[in-house]
Amino acid sequence: MKLASLKKGRDGELIIVSRDLKQAVKASDIAPTLQAALEDWANVESKLKARSDELEAGKAEGSFAFKQDDVDAVMPRNFQFLDGSAYLPHVERVRKARGAELPPQLLDDPLMYQAVNDGYDSPRDPIRVASEDYGIDFESEVGVIVDDVPMGVSEEEAGKHIKLILILNDVSLRKLIPSELAKGFGFIHGKPRSALSPVAITPDELGEAWKGYKVHLPLITHYKGEEFGRPNCGVDMQFSFARLVAHAAKTRPLAAGTLVGSGTIANRDESLGSSCLAEKNVLEVINEGEAKTGFMRFGDTVKIEMLDADGNSIFGSIEQTVEEYK
Repeated sequence: MKLASLKKGRDGELIIVSRDLKQAVKASDIAPTLQAALEDWANVESKLKARSDELEAGKAEGSFAFKQDDVDAVMPRNFQFLDGSAYLPHVERVRKARGAELPPQLLDDPLMYQAVNDGYDSPRDPIRVASEDYGIDFESEVGVIVDDVPMGVSEEEAGKHIKLILILNDVSLRKLIPSELAKGFGFIHGKPRSALSPVAITPDELGEAWKGYKVHLPLITHYKGEEFGRPNCGVDMQFSFARLVAHAAKTRPLAAGTLVGSGTIANRDESLGSSCLAEKNVLEVINEGEAKTGFMRFGDTVKIEMLDADGNSIFGSIEQTVEEYK
């Protein structure tokens, strides 16, 4: 089942999207928004699934052409966004860029921060930044959305609370981050809004690609129209999504609709490219003696997408252009 949000108010209007991303049908009579659906998932899931089946069979009343340009972020806002950093190759490379070593506890204890959640950019919104001097960077990630998760949940039980999967662009302002971290607290200026994919999917849509609470498919990033990276999300992921959810819920319950991110996808195999510019710059320094790529400038574009084994888009694409905020 694939779900999306039409632009309507602050929370959107829930729709169901066909597997080929060509048709959609409203589901607001079942649940007005995706947030409302997740808060009552046990009661609405079967109704949403039945309508999804009708849509796939061409029998859904009121169906219409689905256009990715017309939708909001699949979840326009929610109560919490907790972003992990489950790919240690990314952590190692980015920390090396600012002269920091990898703490040994990261091998066993996930790294996570609380991100912006009071609003997400739609998959076609520009990346609005006041200055190119901030070090504008994209971060291609996978995320999961949960229903209500009790505090202290086990890793095994945490996986059962994962209801939806999506992709996202977790924008970073790299040149603002070091001074913030040096204060001993977390990000504020260095982490603006993220953009979410056009649709979110139930885990069963991935078939065999959803194993061990990991997505075993490449996440493909194009930067300025050229392929930038396609690391496999199931490779080199130190902590599964079940582990990340359990970690997030150690001392707090998680409200339905909470988004938990994977962190930037990265593989040790450098031939697969990168999912952010910071990593690319570090690898250039290591391999060529200097960073050549730099960071994003006004007018630069990024596209993030995941394809199935037959080359079909799973979540739709995030396509953004950097724009000066005035």
